[in-house]
Amino acid sequence: MSTENPAANFQLARDPFGRLVFTGADGETHEAVVPVRAFPIGEPERGIALVSPEGHELAWIDRLEALPEGIAALIREELESREFVPEIKRLRGVSSFACPSTWDIETDRGDALLVLKGEEDIRRLGRERLLIADTHGIQYLVRDLTALDRGSRKILDRFL
Repeated sequence: MSTENPAANFQLARDPFGRLVFTGADGETHEAVVPVRAFPIGEPERGIALVSPEGHELAWIDRLEALPEGIAALIREELESREFVPEIKRLRGVSSFACPSTWDIETDRGDALLVLKGEEDIRRLGRERLLIADTHGIQYLVRDLTALDRGSRKILDRFL
């Protein structure tokens, strides 16, 4: 079900178990609904599908800010509980410029040690954005290379 004004066509709430419950314009309810971002890195607030446990799209949301704040907050909470992509703010140092290497980093979620298996685990997402996978499968985001301090950029240049 696609809609230009999604707020007029469905309701969203949490059940006693904390799962999202979707109620469509026709009154039909679906439990354990999952929001899925179409572009989680590039445009996280745009293009979100609400999907049933069976994988059927129940609603498409063009822009999260177009929804009433209560529904938008529920969707944001659910997305945050399922997605874990810390953003790298600074690289303090690396154990070696050969892989594998351990990186001492500062993220928006605190300090961490990232183990880079190989340079192929650093993916460019446009000119200034990187996605770095560590050996545990955690994805770290560098949102803007130019916003990093000079020392961090210098370290990254050795791997790019």
